[in-house]
Amino acid sequence: MANMAQSIRMALHYGEKHLDVKDVFGQDVGAPMGGVFTATQGLETSWNTPLDERGIVGTAMGIAMTGDICVAEIQFCDYIFNTIDLLKIAGNTNWVTNGNVSLPLVLMTPVGAGIRGSVYHSHSFDAIASRLPGWKVVMPSNPLDAYGLMLSAIKDPNPVMFLKPKALMRVRGEELIPGEPANEKELKAMIDQPVGGSAGWKAKWPNLEEHLVEIGKGKITRQGSAATVVTYGRHVLMCNQVADDLKKEKGIELEVIDLRSIYPYDWELIKTSIKKTGRVIFVNEDTEVTNFAEHLSYRVTQELFYELMARPKVLAGKNLPGIGLHANLEEASVPQVPEIKEEVISLLQEIP
Repeated sequence: MANMAQSIRMALHYGEKHLDVKDVFGQDVGAPMGGVFTATQGLETSWNTPLDERGIVGTAMGIAMTGDICVAEIQFCDYIFNTIDLLKIAGNTNWVTNGNVSLPLVLMTPVGAGIRGSVYHSHSFDAIASRLPGWKVVMPSNPLDAYGLMLSAIKDPNPVMFLKPKALMRVRGEELIPGEPANEKELKAMIDQPVGGSAGWKAKWPNLEEHLVEIGKGKITRQGSAATVVTYGRHVLMCNQVADDLKKEKGIELEVIDLRSIYPYDWELIKTSIKKTGRVIFVNEDTEVTNFAEHLSYRVTQELFYELMARPKVLAGKNLPGIGLHANLEEASVPQVPEIKEEVISLLQEIP
């Protein structure tokens, strides 16, 4: 089974071969490195840029304005913040031109903690991304969804932000990418650049097939009726574990929703689940103040108030200036399995 970095790489290869992707670029995106997480190794259209985030975003906008499809990368989302004004312009270009100019670009960037990246490599960006009108924003939790969301992002005529959870880039999936070999060693031999030397190396791509995950459609990863857990990215795995543990230990069946798309988000899926369970907790790792989940919680109280049996909960990252290097500091800064379990049990114990 492919890991997430390999699945993104295969999606980009499919894009350059079948979906008219002309350029894949960013800092260290081209040879020899192929991206800091190796997600762009072996691509024919990849090339390196200077260390200049504003230049990368501006170049992507210019390429897209000509009608060509491109995928640009900011090496870590921690360094995307100086491009906010450009991201706002990219998002409103179609609107301010009365629909005459589309920007068929994908901007991907690794997000979140989980790699012991300390202060400068542990930021999240989902809350700020959700406040950029005109952008679609996706974050996969597994390799197959990463492949399908990337292809959908490439096909979309307007800007899509593809947020890659840093902690999941080396995590293997449970389902095959359509066309990938079942043997992971065989896949590695085909598309992973040999360590220690890249001279003359070329990827031998499998016969990949199209697989699309619709932007704006979430997925139920655990069925249940006791409470609804809404999450995305790396916390899908943690929330699934909590659901499995509580079912085994206490017979409690949680319903876990993987949003997959932060914007547009699958409100109908959330609403249907909450009407069934009467309780909801939103879990992510961005900082808790002005968190995207606060918007979802507000909408729940506005539209589903009389369906609720308990107050909606939001469990998010601590509102700190940064995340420390030591494992204890990092794990205390963003939600972990024990804290998620504790908050879920508290939600279940609340009496209407």
